[in-house]
Amino acid sequence: MLPDHSNNELLMNLNYDRDQLISIVRQYALQFGQFTLASGKQASYYLDCRTVTLHPQGANQIAAGMLDLILGNHFGSIPDAVGGLAIGADPITASIVVHSGLRDRGLLGFMVRKEAKQHGTGKLVEGPVRPGMKCVIVEDVITSGGSALKAAQAAKDFGLDVIGVLGVIDRLEGGRAAFEAHGIPLATLLTIHDFPKT
Repeated sequence: MLPDHSNNELLMNLNYDRDQLISIVRQYALQFGQFTLASGKQASYYLDCRTVTLHPQGANQIAAGMLDLILGNHFGSIPDAVGGLAIGADPITASIVVHSGLRDRGLLGFMVRKEAKQHGTGKLVEGPVRPGMKCVIVEDVITSGGSALKAAQAAKDFGLDVIGVLGVIDRLEGGRAAFEAHGIPLATLLTIHDFPKT
């Protein structure tokens, strides 16, 4: 049987706790060693954020923090939808959509396929979004910004107005400059400076 939670306890669980997110990332996602990143760069640490975005408390904290930024008008207006490149952005999108519903907000979610379907409608962008809607692209780790820029371009091609990108962690390796070059503001919950090597 599931525990009985009062509404006050539920509301407390919807609050963002930055320290808790840092702790979860440190415990489940951060690894030190020698790694080759998706960008091809070599790195002395690796952030496996899927272990956080698919963790119940990790997903909760990411959604709460990102929704706070979104609803706080961080990008100059509140978007109609959030989404990103499959599969990395999918759990982030789903968590934000659920949090949005729990807060009586109507944010929609969408996903951007890596390539268009070869059957059915052949869509690249999936979800209940329509051209003209404002959206924010979500991403777990920002390195060069390539994945989120690909998602942003697909969203624009679909007819969405991309007003910003939200990431969980910025590795501080050029992603912000790449977004600025495309006129897209970036905000992240954390940066790699939040994780000094111990």
